[in-house]
Amino acid sequence: QVQLVESGGGLVQAGGSLRLSCAASGRTFSSLTMGWFRQAPGKQRDFVAVISGSGALTEYAESVKGRFTISRDNAKNMGYLQMDSLKPEDTAVYYCAYRLRTYYSGSRSSSSDYAYWGQGTQVTVSS
Repeated sequence: QVQLVESGGGLVQAGGSLRLSCAASGRTFSSLTMGWFRQAPGKQRDFVAVISGSGALTEYAESVKGRFTISRDNAKNMGYLQMDSLKPEDTAVYYCAYRLRTYYSGSRSSSSDYAYWGQGTQVTVSS
């Protein structure tokens, strides 16, 4: 059974940093594209970042480009999202997800394109 567990969320002041982790189990994930999404109260789930199976390719939402860094450790079945220079508008529940399509097929920024999801971790940025 596939399971994704996010951790590392919390309360941080604006300008601070957090590192989110995503622990995956239940199958081989090294070939799968991994993404991070976030959802603020009353809003839709938005794309944050994506990384290819090898880790060589990454893509970011414009709102986080230059502040967030996505990475992965396939030997440990772990994914990460380093978040720096956090802003109050980054406050949301953050989710990691894996898609079964190859990196260049489908829509990497669409949540509907992802097959596996974690339960989410809350990130709150105070002003």
